[in-house]
Amino acid sequence: MPDPHSSDSEPRPAQAASSSFFSRIKSLLRPAAPTDREGIRAVLEAAHDHSVLDGESYAMISGALEVADKTVADIMVSRSRMDLLDIAQPLTELMPIITETGHSRFPVYEGDRDNIIGVLLAKDLLLTLSDHALDIRALLRPPVFIPESKRLNELLHEFRVSRNHLAVVIDEHGGICGLVTMEDVLEQIVGDIEDEFDDEDEKTIFRTGDNSWRAMGTTEIDDFNEAFQVQLPDEDYDTLNGWLAAELGHIPRRGERFESQGLAFTVVGADGKRARWLHVQRLAAIPSTTEQHG
Repeated sequence: MPDPHSSDSEPRPAQAASSSFFSRIKSLLRPAAPTDREGIRAVLEAAHDHSVLDGESYAMISGALEVADKTVADIMVSRSRMDLLDIAQPLTELMPIITETGHSRFPVYEGDRDNIIGVLLAKDLLLTLSDHALDIRALLRPPVFIPESKRLNELLHEFRVSRNHLAVVIDEHGGICGLVTMEDVLEQIVGDIEDEFDDEDEKTIFRTGDNSWRAMGTTEIDDFNEAFQVQLPDEDYDTLNGWLAAELGHIPRRGERFESQGLAFTVVGADGKRARWLHVQRLAAIPSTTEQHG
């Protein structure tokens, strides 16, 4: 006769079935952890849809994921838009370029634009401006060359380790095809990084002469129209840069000139994505017949 106090396995299948049932319920209520980037993106989208992540946080985390999928070629400033300094030019000719573009770092070439011999930091130059016989060659820092196929997450790591902020991009044949900065990479994560002059509460239009002004590309068209008593269209564009890019049919380049409504606009500072500074001059009005003979 079997021992009534002995342990048998009869109730265990019921317990196992119950445990399995609750495991399935838990898996439905709590999905498995994502195992790839698409899964992570799906979780982020769900968190954003349920207001767990606000729009800015969602964009930043998504940008960090996308950095690993992008290469330098996706974001670099192209060769034709690079602001380079010629080592053969005297300092008096280089200074207007340095001040108008507003960059903090400049690749410097010798002889040919493909022959980059160094990088000049504007802050290094400012410390020696009193030396009129200065040879800027002594201030150059070694250039960093990278292939256009380098992934952005790898480049960001290299920038942080080397404390370098600019790299010259070369193609498969060794020719210069562009440049990229740490700011360019970080903007893929956090969005556009504006400098202290881009503060919405700061002035964006500055008088430079009796009939000339300097305006930031980020100047709101409404503010510009009010300041100059003109009627630049503001239905499709918010800023001068957006309006000018549409008028030109491309991203404004340094040195380009455009006339509209009695004003001449000259791009004096630009990067690969927008016009940063514009020189604005009011065109001389043609006197009327009454004025000529009155």
